[in-house]
This record gives sequence, structure tokens and C-alpha cells, in this order.
Amino acid sequence: MIKADYHMHTTYSDGDNKPEEMVLKAIDLELDEVGISDHSYVSFDPGYCLQPDAADSYKAEIDALREKYADRIKVLCGIEQDYYSDTDAEGYDYVIGSVHYLYLNGQYVSIDEYPEDVPAAAEKYFSGDVLALCEEYYKTIIDVVNKTGADIIGHFDLISKFNEGNALFDPADARYVKAWQTAADALIETGRPFEINTGAMSKGRRSEPYPSYAQIKYIKEKGGRFVLSSDAHNSENICFFFKAIYDKFDI
Repeated sequence: MIKADYHMHTTYSDGDNKPEEMVLKAIDLELDEVGISDHSYVSFDPGYCLQPDAADSYKAEIDALREKYADRIKVLCGIEQDYYSDTDAEGYDYVIGSVHYLYLNGQYVSIDEYPEDVPAAAEKYFSGDVLALCEEYYKTIIDVVNKTGADIIGHFDLISKFNEGNALFDPADARYVKAWQTAADALIETGRPFEINTGAMSKGRRSEPYPSYAQIKYIKEKGGRFVLSSDAHNSENICFFFKAIYDKFDI
């Protein structure tokens, strides 16, 4: 088991802790590597992002931490690059490519901020057909590596964030299964690993990670690769539930 966590957010975007606090917690957890990966900038929803005028400071601070703790842990500077980001992903050690929005009828529509996002978008743009919205999401994420230059595929089935207990749709529906399997097949071909993201689990919103257990099984059987990821927004959630997932899937 590689003792590492590459997806976490700090006060540079929407996290609660400073980069050094995250690094120190990773050291306490005896990790070999830790990656900070704050949100890239999107002009239409800038409040939670790494601001363009702070990018150089962000890189410099993490570089300083890399040097300061070099004898205790390997520190990497990453970015979670949104599909619709306004800034490029140059100059980072790695890129997590993620889809947080859909572009529908000229509007950027969030699909993971609030529980009502998905049903509201389905009602407004797809006559209430939630599965049609899901299909649009998977059509978008199929291109995430090409669009963002991702080294890691972020939270593959984010569209199901608030679907605990099948609250929004049935994930066993043939349309949903076809949509995600088509996307998974295409992304497996890129050779990029999928993150197994426990962020929604740590917040009590899901009982399974992204991708779901069924999706992990499918991707693994198809030869896909994985990295474990906490998507931690505070130091207490670094490596959340990693051991249980590792034991279940031998990641």
C-alpha cells in the first residue's frame, strides 16, 4: 500500500487549514507523500477557487514546505483543474481533472454544491429527466483528460453525490449504467488512474466513495488503475477510510 494522499484543499481555496497544517497532519499519519491540490479558478463561480493572483504564492509556499520537510515526507504541489477552468494547469507537479458543472443552454450549472442542484437542473433543462442529466454529465467527463490534461481522474461519479438511498435516481437503471460504463471505458483507455475519493463519505453524504463500489469493480476488471484520495477540506479527514477500501479492493 502506497501511503499517500494527493487530493486536499487548503485556505487557498475552500479548505479550512493552511498548507503547512495539512502537511504536518500527513506527517503525523506517517505518509510517504502528500499532495496539495486546491481548486483551479472559474470566473463564473470564483468564491471557492485559487485566485489567479495567488497562484504564484501558492506554488512558492508549497515549494517551501517541500524543502522544509524533505527529510520527513515528499510534498507535491497539485491543482484540481475544473473542466471549465479559466486558467491553465502549467507549473504543477500533477493535475486532478474534475467536472463540477455542466454547460447547459448557455449556463454553467453546478451539479454538486447543494442536494437540489441535480433535480433542479433536470427539471429546467431535461423536463425532469434526471437520467438525461446524468447522461450529459458522463458525456462531459469522458473528455476530462483531454480538456484538463489530467494526471488523475477526479471523483468519476460526482453526479451521484446526493443520491444516497437512491434519492434522485436508480443507479442500476440501464441508461445510467450504459452512460457511466461508456465513460469509464473511454477514460480507462487514457491510462490515467481514477481516484477513489472518500470526500463525501467523510462528510456523511455517501456510504461509498467515488467511484461507487460497483464502478470500482468494473474499472478494475477492465484494467483501470486507481489512487486513493480523501478530497480533504480539513486536516482531520486526510486518508479518511483508506484502509477499509484498500482491504476491500487491494488498491
